[in-house]
Amino acid sequence: MESTIAAISTTVGESGIGIVRMSGKDSLSIAGKIFEGKKTKNLKDAENRKITYGHIFDPTDGSLVDEVLIVFMKAPFTYTREDIVEIYCHGGIISVRKILELLLANGAVMAERGEFTKRAFLNGRLDLSQAEAVIDIIKSKTELSCKLSLNQLEGGLSSEIKRIMDELTEMVAHVEVSIDFPEEDFEEITYDELELKSKKILDEIDNLLNTSERGRILREGLNVVILGKPNVGKSSLLNSMLRENRAIVTDIPGTTRDTIEEYMNIDGIPLKIVDTAGIRNTENIIEKIGVDKAKNLLETADLTIAVFDSSKELEEDDYEIINMIKDKKGIALLNKMDLDSKLTMEDLKKLIPEMKIIPTIISQKIGIQDIENNIKDMFYGGKVKIKNDIMVTNIRHKKKLIDAKKNISDAYTGIISKVPLDCLEVDLKNCWTNLGEISGDTVTEDILDKIFSEFCVGK
Repeated sequence: MESTIAAISTTVGESGIGIVRMSGKDSLSIAGKIFEGKKTKNLKDAENRKITYGHIFDPTDGSLVDEVLIVFMKAPFTYTREDIVEIYCHGGIISVRKILELLLANGAVMAERGEFTKRAFLNGRLDLSQAEAVIDIIKSKTELSCKLSLNQLEGGLSSEIKRIMDELTEMVAHVEVSIDFPEEDFEEITYDELELKSKKILDEIDNLLNTSERGRILREGLNVVILGKPNVGKSSLLNSMLRENRAIVTDIPGTTRDTIEEYMNIDGIPLKIVDTAGIRNTENIIEKIGVDKAKNLLETADLTIAVFDSSKELEEDDYEIINMIKDKKGIALLNKMDLDSKLTMEDLKKLIPEMKIIPTIISQKIGIQDIENNIKDMFYGGKVKIKNDIMVTNIRHKKKLIDAKKNISDAYTGIISKVPLDCLEVDLKNCWTNLGEISGDTVTEDILDKIFSEFCVGK
């Protein structure tokens, strides 16, 4: 990391302030080539961590670029643990880009995606799970998901992973001593002790995995798919839940022909709601594509909301929908309850006895609050709270925990069967390695590149 990197750290567009950031040993000297302070002429004379007022000039012709504030932060007490310079200029496309161009022309190199945070990780400022929490904070969709990411950034998950790794290290050390020095006067670890320790680690990994589904939902959002025949009120439901007219609503069946996706949150639970084309047999090619797409989305849905029309008897398309949702987690709505009823709650309950059925008049927003309350009850028992609990939110972390669980399970089985210690050593070390890929202790360069490629350039 000999190079000094630079990037725009704010969104490029019209704004009050734009920020251009540099990190590396030459940050101060490069910035000094294009900056002249109002009082402190030479940037090298500026105080550490104190804002200096001045102007950016193009050194090739002396032309004024912008009026700025600039701050120098000396290593190692910085985000990257390298020297950092941040330039605060006027927001907008021209100023920030021109300043970045001048920095690059005077010795800096363009930062790659996530390179500032990657340097923070490589320099020991953050471990890998903390670094991943940074992008989760940026992408948070609700206050709860942001708090969850902040907990991870503070090292909650890291400390738990490292504690388990320390337990594994102790086990491996005892096993290796017993293997390598059988004749020495060391106190050998017994199979009973190994059984207790491995069972404890297995339970700890299980406890983390048990939080992963709830954590995923809080991080990525609950994937909710609205299904139903044409003109039963699906698009009206989407609009009512969003509190805005997002989908076009008409009396013409088949108005919605493609999916409409929107995000909302219910008391902190992020929801990705997908309104789909009405399920029916159709010869229209475009509408048929929409129907097929709706059926495919059902397979990946966390929750299905099936809408039925109480003013009409069940038809072939309704029975197809019932068969599609029978084994799914979902809610059924019996809509248009203000009209003469030809389909009752009891009729529907006989066909889908395991599913909650809610009477609604969506056009009047009657039943919307019941729907939202049921979603909370189904996934969080009606309560969504983030305290200081450790929660696994990242799919990569979950996969490595699953791998680690298999390793320690194999070791536990071997211990009970009293297999040779050198066989146990392999499983224990593999478990340690998989956990180390969460914290970054055993991660490869390819995995690092993949993780940080998901960041924005200025972070």
